[in-house]
Amino acid sequence: MRFPYDTTGERHARSKAAAAFAAADHHTLHGALDALGGVNGLDALDLACGYGYITRLLVRGGARRAVGVDPCAERIARARAHEATKDRPNVEYHVGEIPGLPGLGPFDLATAAYPFNEATDRTRLHAVFRAVRTQLRPGGRLLAIVPNAGAFPRVDWSPYGVRILDRLPAGDAPLLKAHFLTDPPEPFEFREWSHADLAEAAVEAGFGTVGWQPNRTPPPDAVRDEAYWTAYRAWPVSSLMTCTA
Repeated sequence: MRFPYDTTGERHARSKAAAAFAAADHHTLHGALDALGGVNGLDALDLACGYGYITRLLVRGGARRAVGVDPCAERIARARAHEATKDRPNVEYHVGEIPGLPGLGPFDLATAAYPFNEATDRTRLHAVFRAVRTQLRPGGRLLAIVPNAGAFPRVDWSPYGVRILDRLPAGDAPLLKAHFLTDPPEPFEFREWSHADLAEAAVEAGFGTVGWQPNRTPPPDAVRDEAYWTAYRAWPVSSLMTCTA
């Protein structure tokens, strides 16, 4: 499941669909980082970093070292091009899948926006969590944005920038077909792992604690009022998974 915040946000700006899910994810992650006391002086790993939005957030927060990893060479090239104008030696980007990552750490913190739902089977899912765990120091934290399972077909996320089109039984986890409601719509798909599946994989990987936090929404404004966010909070696109090594 790939939520390309940078390009999707640009396209949403030219579209009637509001990418509320991304705004809520950003607000949720900001709140979680604040609750940890910020990232100043920490070594941080950003998994499925895309074009580097969250990686740059970690740098601006004072991370001693920020490393972004993504399997797409084009996304990493754009992230590096953006960073080339900033002259920040404590930021680096790598192309790579999460299983089989080289020893980039150790890190105090890892952030992850939706990579676990790309795992096609249970073996792969567990391998991804084990790979994340090996990058963290004892006591290190994982903050992961993960989609909420079970919404389709009862919930319509169209007002928030995403439409689920179909749910197909397939292997260890159903395959969901969806669109980002950009202009034109952008198709994507992801595996519908339950929170219990994700927690099982995290514990097997060696994480000592696993928890969940509800999605937090930004303050209402002229575009998205309180009624809009109240409806979103009734069944948000995602939750925050928190794990401690």
